[in-house]
Amino acid sequence: MGLAIGAALTGLRPVVEIMFNDFVTCAMDQIVNQAAKIKYMFGGKPKLPLVIRMPAGAGMNAGPQHSQSLEAWFTHIPGLKVIMPSTVYDAKGLLKSAIRDDNPIIFIENKILYSLKGDVPEGDYTIPIGVGEIKREGRDVTIVATSQMVHKALKAAQTLSAEKIEAEVIDPRTLSPLDKNLIIDSVKKTGRLVIAYEAVKFCGYGAEIAAIVSEEAFRFLKAPIKRVAAPFTPVPFSKPLEQFYLPKDTDIIQAVKEIMTN
Repeated sequence: MGLAIGAALTGLRPVVEIMFNDFVTCAMDQIVNQAAKIKYMFGGKPKLPLVIRMPAGAGMNAGPQHSQSLEAWFTHIPGLKVIMPSTVYDAKGLLKSAIRDDNPIIFIENKILYSLKGDVPEGDYTIPIGVGEIKREGRDVTIVATSQMVHKALKAAQTLSAEKIEAEVIDPRTLSPLDKNLIIDSVKKTGRLVIAYEAVKFCGYGAEIAAIVSEEAFRFLKAPIKRVAAPFTPVPFSKPLEQFYLPKDTDIIQAVKEIMTN
């Protein structure tokens, strides 16, 4: 990681891959105390075009040291941008944008989504960093989901639609900077919010989204905000326990129904 930071400072655009995001702990000093702060410490003059790719997430029966979702660690650090795509189209467009950006970027890739298929243009295209997307429009409840949970949210929305509940599904795509206006505008329309993410619920990224909406759009809420995430425990190695541990589309459905009754 130190070599990559030096390479970025001297004009290259390195892309570093960490085998699992769990292993990033070995490089936290270089990322947090060096890469994230160099631009600030030198008056904004240096460019530090560095992309750090890291697979994350559970569901592959890989055990507690290879299955965590640690995105919240990095969104807390000024100077880092954090990207977490959910589709193949977004992954290509955002990775190209990340490589062309002059700041250090954490690019988090859910391992389960590596097998995902979709249409990707052969030509060059980029997706702006810091711009979210409405993956499904709805009027009754807003579901903000990240990475693999976007697909579970869309599945939940389809089930809810059969019960006359139309959910709007938003994928932030970039966690930092966050497209908060997209989320707030949706909540103003629906009046309800469910946040779905794979990481541990306690102090997870979804708590920040809940705080932003509570501070800036509270008067539009018709019901309490709900979070759907993992329990406060390491990821189990046992396959049945791991499946029990992971948040599911049925959990999203339950959360939506609970706030629809208020």
